[in-house]
Amino acid sequence: MRVVMFYHSIVSDWNHGNAHFLRGVVSEMLDREYDVRVFEPRDGWSRTNLVRDHGSAAIEAFHRAYPRLRSETYDPASLVLEDALRGADLVLVHEWNDHDLVARIGRHRATDDSYRLLFHDTHHRSVTDAASMAAYDLRHYDGVLAFGDVIRDLYLDRGWAAHAWTWHEAADTRVFYPRNAAASGDLVWIGNWGDEERTAEIDEFLLEPTRRLGLRTTVYGVRYPDDARAKLEASGVEYRGWLPNAEVPEAFARHRMTVHIPRRPYLESLPGVPTIRPFEAMACGIPFVSARWDAAAGLFSPGDDFLVARDGDEMTRHLARLRSDDAERRRLIANGLAAIAARHACAHRVDQLIAIYDEIAMEVTVS
Repeated sequence: MRVVMFYHSIVSDWNHGNAHFLRGVVSEMLDREYDVRVFEPRDGWSRTNLVRDHGSAAIEAFHRAYPRLRSETYDPASLVLEDALRGADLVLVHEWNDHDLVARIGRHRATDDSYRLLFHDTHHRSVTDAASMAAYDLRHYDGVLAFGDVIRDLYLDRGWAAHAWTWHEAADTRVFYPRNAAASGDLVWIGNWGDEERTAEIDEFLLEPTRRLGLRTTVYGVRYPDDARAKLEASGVEYRGWLPNAEVPEAFARHRMTVHIPRRPYLESLPGVPTIRPFEAMACGIPFVSARWDAAAGLFSPGDDFLVARDGDEMTRHLARLRSDDAERRRLIANGLAAIAARHACAHRVDQLIAIYDEIAMEVTVS
């Protein structure tokens, strides 16, 4: 199978969590000996910021961590779609692409029915920026891959697409698995500041419990303004900036526990839609507590796979227990690892994607 993918970036994960899942999916496809081409814009926002902050060494580190993964950079003005799409069986177009490129690919599909074409939505813009999402021209697409049931239903109910499937993210278990390391810290949180979507929640569910319990807490992430960094320091938190995602498993291994702090749009408008971090934490065998996220869409079992804190006091109690109760930590680790192995590795998602491809191909053949 030849798969062509248009994504924001596979090389950079600077404030770009979608790269995590993309890397795992492409790695799985390569293991199955698919012919995969990934296109990313030469001046993409994430890649530009990564190189600005960390130079070309960050790109070189990506290639060392993922030696089989490659992307082809392009300028939208000079991209020749006929060359890029030649021989394709399946084409995936991510929702961070420019509206014009999405439409151009759709028009190409209208004149060439030799491949299946799917739009991939992995963000909360369907509820926070609905006008922008409605402006995507998906008339000639075979359907939408949405990373949650609520988002899938929005595409169908609003008439943005004729067909849509839920395609959750998952852990790349080639990279995310338990590592042997002595824990030198209590709590680690890996997350970006970004757009005031969870500022109050970070204070309630991370900083206040750290202060109350005297935890040895480390934070990794980008886009932290000076006042946010000052707040971390005042709470006794060590801030270490951007962490390449391939190094996250080692960071998890150096700490006893982590937390999940969903952004407000997910809690308020997209219940049950998990982002990538819970999958990766469970795959690495680190117990975690999630802030206010117990609508797991049947993917996980809150209370068994992870703990849920509905307010800062409950978060403090859970973290205090996990710091001292080895049996509880082992229980959560075992359950989380079992959930990933059974249902939530990238291999499972590629299986599902091929089933969707076959479903579309059959409908096309019958029609």
